[in-house]
Amino acid sequence: MGSLNAAPQPVAGDIATQRLLPRETPLPMAPSEFAKNRVPDRVPAAVAAMAWRRGLILLSTAALTGAGGYEMYRVLEVGGVTVLEAMVLALFLVLLAWVAFSFASALAGFFVLLAHRPDAVDAELPSIASRTAMLLPTYNEDPHRLTARLRAIIESLETTSHGKLFDWFVLSDSTDPDIWVAEEKALLALRQAVGIPRLYYRHRADNTARKAGNISEWITRFGGVYDFMIVLDADSLMSGQTIVRLVRAMEINPTAGLVQTLPMIVNARSLFSRVQQFAGRLYGPMIAAGVAWWHGSEGNYWGHNAIIRVKAFAEAAALPQLRGRKPFGGHILSHDFVEAALMRRAGWGIYMLPTLSGSYEEVPPSLLDFAARDRRWCQGNLQHLAVVSGRGLHWVSRLHFMVGIGAYLTAPLWLLFLLLGMLISLQARFVRPEYFPRGFSLFPTWPAQDPVLAIWVFGATMGLLLLPKLLSLVLLWTRRSERRQFGGVLRVAAGVIAEIAISALMAPVMMIFQSIAVVEILVGRDAGWQTQRRDDGTVERRELYRKYGIPTLCGVAMAASAYAVSLPLLLWMSPVILGLVFAVPIGALTASPACGKLFGTPEEREAPAVLRRANELSAGAEIGIKPALVELREDAALLAFHLVQLPPARAVRPDMIDANLAVGRAKIDASDSFEQAAAHLSPREVLSTLNDGSALSTVLRKR
Repeated sequence: MGSLNAAPQPVAGDIATQRLLPRETPLPMAPSEFAKNRVPDRVPAAVAAMAWRRGLILLSTAALTGAGGYEMYRVLEVGGVTVLEAMVLALFLVLLAWVAFSFASALAGFFVLLAHRPDAVDAELPSIASRTAMLLPTYNEDPHRLTARLRAIIESLETTSHGKLFDWFVLSDSTDPDIWVAEEKALLALRQAVGIPRLYYRHRADNTARKAGNISEWITRFGGVYDFMIVLDADSLMSGQTIVRLVRAMEINPTAGLVQTLPMIVNARSLFSRVQQFAGRLYGPMIAAGVAWWHGSEGNYWGHNAIIRVKAFAEAAALPQLRGRKPFGGHILSHDFVEAALMRRAGWGIYMLPTLSGSYEEVPPSLLDFAARDRRWCQGNLQHLAVVSGRGLHWVSRLHFMVGIGAYLTAPLWLLFLLLGMLISLQARFVRPEYFPRGFSLFPTWPAQDPVLAIWVFGATMGLLLLPKLLSLVLLWTRRSERRQFGGVLRVAAGVIAEIAISALMAPVMMIFQSIAVVEILVGRDAGWQTQRRDDGTVERRELYRKYGIPTLCGVAMAASAYAVSLPLLLWMSPVILGLVFAVPIGALTASPACGKLFGTPEEREAPAVLRRANELSAGAEIGIKPALVELREDAALLAFHLVQLPPARAVRPDMIDANLAVGRAKIDASDSFEQAAAHLSPREVLSTLNDGSALSTVLRKR
């Protein structure tokens, strides 16, 4: 377009400025209060057998925990249970209950899928009549890959003949000025490519409440005319047929507030992500079928790839701020669990469709990237300690909160369990036992455990962990077409063995990372809001040593302590010790690119149409992002698009002056050229300048 000496005015009818946003149709949202009960206006459709299903899961968990706890007591009570041994027994009961609960749910999923016939791929698509908004919140993501995935979804939905019932919104919270302008440019290109006027873009300068605030702001401005909304993540992908079936599922169940799909992991490149992709594809459907079987209308929400009734969300799911300081106070991070619980409290059903295919997502490329995301989730889930006691919540919703909290508290509990076990061994080796305690005793107290029974208890516990994976193989054997898509049972069996080995090596490292995260959160350290890395998992050597240093030192200390007791104890502890001592090479290996057929999945061997199209568009997408001011100076249509969406200038009180804008204006006025001004402005000053039409026009007019 050439350099600009003056900021152009928007051109009427130009695609850059035509219908930037639809007419506002506000829908009010009042924050819920956890201390006040709410009488539901409706009752979701319930399965008559739900009570005995839930009873069966809980009774099975209690029975397995009781049996395992009794056997563990027999291991420890040979010479009388000491204080340390009693602590070990208590920890074992808590951890075994966690394992048994997961096993019981997975076992239910096995029988559900064993009796379920896969849905026909070519089943006739239902007709729908509701109006749905497709919402894509984004925060400092690669705009080219973002719009490539979005275009693939739009094109897939247009082939269903229901495309006119959907409006599309890219809801940006990006704080990087270069990414913000690149998003606008990519959105303009996407509008021209798909030719759909119902594709909108909104940038939010104030990132209050993060993603939850982003969605709430959209509802209060535009939600009034929509029946449903489907919330996507930056890495989400959904087929048009899946979207239509989700809408139909909501239409036939007027008490449904939310229907969650089971997203399958795709596009894995590193060894770490390929292992996660394989495990999620093979084990995930069985686990999801199990929880859906006993959750019923009291399901959960994972924050994306789900359809939500806008009315239900607006009337029940507005989130209050938690009292106190961060990390426990402030805005709720893991908002999805809370939103589902609040909608269910209001009488709306929360469901999952575990067998509905066509929903996809990506996974972090390395263990370090996964741990960084997991750190945010850990803080969000621990915040639920302040929510779980809220009045009027369904008991299954409370259970969801406890399961989410337990997912992170079990890490330090496992670590403490291991440390106490080693401490008992060290005590027996180096501390002189008190054979004749104070008081009357006919016989001495011998500190001992039953080693043979201990092996049986350990084997049974590992069986509860590993049997669901083997049951997934049995399910695969019963499904001929899916078996071929995976490459055959033998290849999948080899993949399962390799996945178990790799996961066993990574598990101790994640145990240390999660234990550190829990401690940091408890002492008041906030996780912040970082952008998730979605490219390859390559990690620099310095970062490997820095991040994996603590797990390595823990492994060395455990190895030395175990060896000081005996070589058999060192061998017994070797599965944990090896993963920690070799954390650096394991981290480097799993972060490196991996190819081959060992961890192949059906979507990888024969990619669905929407996935093929998204990858094709991503491969051909523009690479790199220009500086925001340079981009706007060179593209008049882009500048017009940017200017017209800025909010109108308002009178600013002296105590509300933007310091970055004031400093930026001073630098702009003191600069002799555009290049000099652009070079002197900091990213925050550029961001403030982009939000102010007058300052932006001033800097762009400079020669």
